[in-house]
Amino acid sequence: MTMDSFKALLIEQHDGKVSSGFVQMDERQLDPGEVTIRVAYSSINYKDALAATGAGKIIRRFPCVGGIDLSGTVIESTDSRFKPGDPVIATSFDIGVAHHGGYAEIARVPGDWVVPLPENLTLFDAMALGTAGFTAALGIVRMEENGLRPGNGPVIVTGATGGVGSLAVDMLAKSGYHVVALTGKESEADYLRGLGAAEVMLRQSLDLTKIRPLDRGRWAGAVDNLGGDILAWIASTMEQGGTIASIGLAASMSLNTTVAPFILRGVSLLGVDSGYIREPYRRGVWQRLASDLRPPHLAAMSRSIKMDELPATFNEYIAGRAKGRVVVDIAGG
Repeated sequence: MTMDSFKALLIEQHDGKVSSGFVQMDERQLDPGEVTIRVAYSSINYKDALAATGAGKIIRRFPCVGGIDLSGTVIESTDSRFKPGDPVIATSFDIGVAHHGGYAEIARVPGDWVVPLPENLTLFDAMALGTAGFTAALGIVRMEENGLRPGNGPVIVTGATGGVGSLAVDMLAKSGYHVVALTGKESEADYLRGLGAAEVMLRQSLDLTKIRPLDRGRWAGAVDNLGGDILAWIASTMEQGGTIASIGLAASMSLNTTVAPFILRGVSLLGVDSGYIREPYRRGVWQRLASDLRPPHLAAMSRSIKMDELPATFNEYIAGRAKGRVVVDIAGG
């Protein structure tokens, strides 16, 4: 592999149909940017699977190399903050959706999108965390800033077996919170308890046809990956002064609720945008991920695949069979 010829997973659209496949590219096809990176690892997020299969309207520019995350080593840089040989991370912004992403052996991105690899993290660790870990940590940081503490009461995590959910459970439990993991997968209860969940609640046990404006207060905090009726139910069951980190829309992007939780219980609904948050906040969250928020079970919830295994693994995500984190070994082929 050289700059003159490197492998990439390219997502294209023809006659309105989205498809992806492996191609050879060269330096002339790289997008503009100040930092050129030899990619070591990427990861798979639900967003990546939607983009590569066309199951979701994610890609904003065709053709586009997929992969919203990458870690690797700087080859060239016109940005004074980075020099050849530096280990770095690049996630979010337009990577993998409107700018060639991490599913390629070489990537070029703007310097403002790049973060130095923190001490105590390897390039593999960074992608075991990836956008999912960064998003979970950002949600926790936002809730902490809003006053959430372990002594306030239980914290519920929805979509708990997914990447963000699993990492949020692990981080919160490590930090001393009483974590309730909400999942639709009864078979994964032991997995979630192994990550530190004090309780596992099944979505099937909820009657979402009868959501009250205000129900019995149960949660001091919530990390919601689902949206829709689940988020409406969470809002109605928050304790006084509770705080919700709204992170995902795996169930629905709609939200039918009332203002009652917000004006009668002082509940805060915090939007968590990991995609475009900039420095110094971005680097600060990564530093937390390398220190006090580093998930203790990161290795246990992560597995590695080769680049050639990407298409089959995307299908696991679309079918709802994925759990934990998948790291893509780009350098290993």
